[in-house]
Amino acid sequence: MDVLDIGEVSERSGVPASTLRYYDEIGLISSIGRHGLRRQFGPDVLMQLALIALGKSAGFSLDEIGGMFGRTGAPELPRPVLRDRADALDAQIKSLAALRDMMRHVAECPAPTHLECPKFQRLLRIAVRRRAA
Repeated sequence: MDVLDIGEVSERSGVPASTLRYYDEIGLISSIGRHGLRRQFGPDVLMQLALIALGKSAGFSLDEIGGMFGRTGAPELPRPVLRDRADALDAQIKSLAALRDMMRHVAECPAPTHLECPKFQRLLRIAVRRRAA
């Protein structure tokens, strides 16, 4: 079994050693021992760190991510939760695309002022309705 020093894990994963120590303390990853004062990890920690990064990118909290690892550290990904998060991301993407389009229009609008632009006014009304919903 390959043993990885905390410095090597940090270098290979791009995760700072301080974050690795924190993840170890809260149980997201587990060190398998120490060499002097330096924590040692098994090679599976790199996959776990990749899953943690993916979960964070998807908007999951560290507590939620921790619940997706079994007792052995192997992922136990709850498909319904992942589907719900994917649906939420779709909604966020749609909202961000609309915001992007509005900002592009504002940047390129030929009207003397943005408040005189009918398209801008319509986009503002849509934004207000979405906020109220």
